[in-house]
Amino acid sequence: MSRTNRTRSTIPNTALAGTFTCAWCGLTVSTAAGDGTRRNHCPSCLHSQHVLDHVEGGLSACQGRMSAISVAVLRTGDWMVIHRCVRCDELTSSPICADDNQLILMRMAVRPLAQPPFPLEAFGDL
Repeated sequence: MSRTNRTRSTIPNTALAGTFTCAWCGLTVSTAAGDGTRRNHCPSCLHSQHVLDHVEGGLSACQGRMSAISVAVLRTGDWMVIHRCVRCDELTSSPICADDNQLILMRMAVRPLAQPPFPLEAFGDL
């Protein structure tokens, strides 16, 4: 086995392989989404891995699991998944992909309405 082949086989989460293993559910995921866009999160559970430092730029030394905590809708109508690193608390966003788990996306989208931070009974008096 050549040195190049050994290096590629020992680094499981690289773009060279075109796949990565989800840090949460263990699913082997292609970096190319079904709609042709580049994917950086698991389509099943929406978790990601903290590989880029969005504050300073470049690669992140953290390598923590990025938990999907919310969705945001841009003015253009595009949806973004908001991730928080469970190790260092950095927040990031990435566009959703066409084959992402729609049930999880909708659960995150309606959570503020289903579980408001105040009692809904206050609206009865208005």
